[in-house]
Amino acid sequence: MKTYIAERAAELAQFIIDNRVTVRSAAKTFCVSKSTVHTEVGY
Repeated sequence: MKTYIAERAAELAQFIIDNRVTVRSAAKTFCVSKSTVHTEVGY
């Protein structure tokens, strides 16, 4: 996995945990698709 993708995956996971948000909401905040969040975070 490329470094920037691994970093974004960690940021996404931490954001979801800290803010107790949905995948859809996290995707909107990070300007990525729901599929990207699912793939990177490992749902």
